[in-house]
Amino acid sequence: MPARGILMRSLCFCLGLAFGATPAPAQGVAGRPAAAVIPENELAKCPKCPYCGMDRKMFHKARMLVQYSDGLLEGTCSLHCAAISLSLHVDRDPVGIWVGDNGAAGEIAPLVDVDRATFLVGSKLPGVMTASSKVAFGTAAAAKAAQAAQGGELVNFDQALLAAYTDMSKDVARIRKMRAERRRRMQEVGTPGARP
Repeated sequence: MPARGILMRSLCFCLGLAFGATPAPAQGVAGRPAAAVIPENELAKCPKCPYCGMDRKMFHKARMLVQYSDGLLEGTCSLHCAAISLSLHVDRDPVGIWVGDNGAAGEIAPLVDVDRATFLVGSKLPGVMTASSKVAFGTAAAAKAAQAAQGGELVNFDQALLAAYTDMSKDVARIRKMRAERRRRMQEVGTPGARP
């Protein structure tokens, strides 16, 4: 099933929950072959998010990497922007999707396959590009420990992606408002290069 199956699965998931169905076990993106190998130097190859321009190294724990079957490699700053990528590239099949492991120590969080990650949604942890955080952990134990301290709900990738799509409208409106306020402040102090 092509990547557009993600959107259909998200819709079916919502409808299923509305009618009392229980979610299926975690399966990642439908029809995705076995995980590809994480490309070397992914932060050098994809230093900035193509959708918001944020520095992926700065947001290394929230960053995501999507490898499509035609060779396109997109590195995003967050699940929010990865959801945009998956929506825009609906005719491309993702062969590898990875996310930063918030439970790992080190200067740069390692990437883990989304099918192996456990996501903590709606906790007190800060979100990246969203008001409702969606944080990934490489182990269920690390996710449960974070949940005990920060609250939220433990979910698989499909459920976290659905939450990102569900929050998209509110998040984009909030981001636009914040950017407009930042431009207004820059104009007040006469910052060169401020856009109207």
